[in-house]
Amino acid sequence: MEADLASRWKLLERQLEERFGKAMTVESLLFLIGIRELGIRPRPFTKEEKTDLMHIAVCRLLSQAGYYQLSHRDQEGWPHWKLIKALPHTDMLSQQMLLREHILTYFDEEGVFEEES
Repeated sequence: MEADLASRWKLLERQLEERFGKAMTVESLLFLIGIRELGIRPRPFTKEEKTDLMHIAVCRLLSQAGYYQLSHRDQEGWPHWKLIKALPHTDMLSQQMLLREHILTYFDEEGVFEEES
């Protein structure tokens, strides 16, 4: 399973690098997902907004596994999430793998990730 995850991750990295012209880190992918979930065109964001966008992305990704649920959107359209199941206590490597797994699922579900035959 880890080999499959690694090969799918490399494929996603390659596709996104071709699309954006630069390598994407997990953090930059979280930022990108946060913007997609906010549903606005990219614009200059404050440092606090960038942190909030990454939080939105993490909540959205972990909602796939039932950890978070969308609570509401505020007057400005920013989504707010409610923790509904305790997050697992894991080491950094396991957290990174969990995020990568959910990022792949997200891009697959959103029709962005293209499987190669």
